[in-house]
Amino acid sequence: MGPGNPGKARARKGGGGSAPRVSRSAPARPPARRAPAAGQVFRPAQEQFEYLRKGAAEIIRAEELLGKLERSRATGRPLTVKVGYDPSAPDLHLGHTVVLRKMKHFQDLGHRVVFLIGDFTGMIGDPTGQSKTRPVLTPNEVKVNAETYRKQVFKILDPEKTVVEFNSRWLGKLGAAGFIRLASKYTVARLLERDDFARRYRAGQPIGLHEFLYPLAQAYDSVALHADVEMGGTDQTFNLLVGREVMREYGQEPQVVLTMPLLEGLDGVEKMSKSLGNYVGINEPPREIYGKIMSISDELMWRYWTLCTDLAPADIDALRQRVQSGDLHPKQAKADLARRIVADYHGERAAEAAAAEFEKVFARKESPEEVREVRLPSGPEPIWVPRLLVTLGLAKSNGEARRLIQQGGVSLDGDRLSDPEREIPATARASHLVKVGKRHFVRVRFD
Repeated sequence: MGPGNPGKARARKGGGGSAPRVSRSAPARPPARRAPAAGQVFRPAQEQFEYLRKGAAEIIRAEELLGKLERSRATGRPLTVKVGYDPSAPDLHLGHTVVLRKMKHFQDLGHRVVFLIGDFTGMIGDPTGQSKTRPVLTPNEVKVNAETYRKQVFKILDPEKTVVEFNSRWLGKLGAAGFIRLASKYTVARLLERDDFARRYRAGQPIGLHEFLYPLAQAYDSVALHADVEMGGTDQTFNLLVGREVMREYGQEPQVVLTMPLLEGLDGVEKMSKSLGNYVGINEPPREIYGKIMSISDELMWRYWTLCTDLAPADIDALRQRVQSGDLHPKQAKADLARRIVADYHGERAAEAAAAEFEKVFARKESPEEVREVRLPSGPEPIWVPRLLVTLGLAKSNGEARRLIQQGGVSLDGDRLSDPEREIPATARASHLVKVGKRHFVRVRFD
């Protein structure tokens, strides 16, 4: 549910043209659907559709989404758009926000967005892309992480227009008999079509029975919410398609599945991930976010413009044409992107300050306004620079520090070092500005 690990899912895209099949064991009283405000005036369906497909990896089925938009406009009834997040990774980065931003696009068009926190399914654990069973979260971990999520998502979504739900509200009431009835809606053979299950089964690796319940529980969320659209990353395709079929079993019109691509990290190769260190955290300091965006390649910049901003596709194309024609320098386009992303999460004032700081440090080669200061004891013996870098937390080991110096990544008082054997005096009241990489500064003073 929600952002997960990569692992392209394989599943049938069950035909959307067939009539819904009513299950004999449909629940007598499914969770109630909140009545949205009627009489709303929507933009033309085709215009909405073109805006919503921006950056999308796949829409299953596109004609169904267009039809739902047309009906919504005719009746004045908003679509219910559902996205689920298991509260297992509470610190969001730009990769997580790709789907959140598409939720905002639906919201901007007047539709009902449900941010679903999977406090129940989070205790099952979605194994997407995993080669083994994912550790199960405790109820307390789920509660703490869910609250952290709520605080972060409203940096993108409008809290006044967002319905926050917890799926324990209906899944917790199903009971053993209810889950058995739910399990009867799908076959083990179909579940084994999911790539990660199939790989583990072929390799003889264990698959817990509770893991098979995950996509079924997520599908029942769609039944409970009467979802018109469900969104997720491309790694969630299988689970979202299960929702379409299970909704038919409960006599409901199947949801449209809209998947968003997994955002590449700063390296432009691997998907954005904290474990790989190629991420941009939305809670990071503004100048850190700004500097990271400025470090991406010119080509990757357009991917970020598409997936990490609200700019319309036509405007992005026009911007790209200006760069290609030489009318706009790529660095300026990237600076505009960095400023826009910082403003989204920290406000316009912080974005302007981050831009000014970047210009000062990297264009004019001046030191930043705020530099961490470390005081060390003075002494008669000089200090070896690699050891100093480790002491200051700028390198993990003497070996790494030596490599940084040999690669030209270390400067002392504005001068780039090249000799890994360099020593500096530890004279009382001496002060030195140490810089590692492009953004890490420390002022060391000897007492």
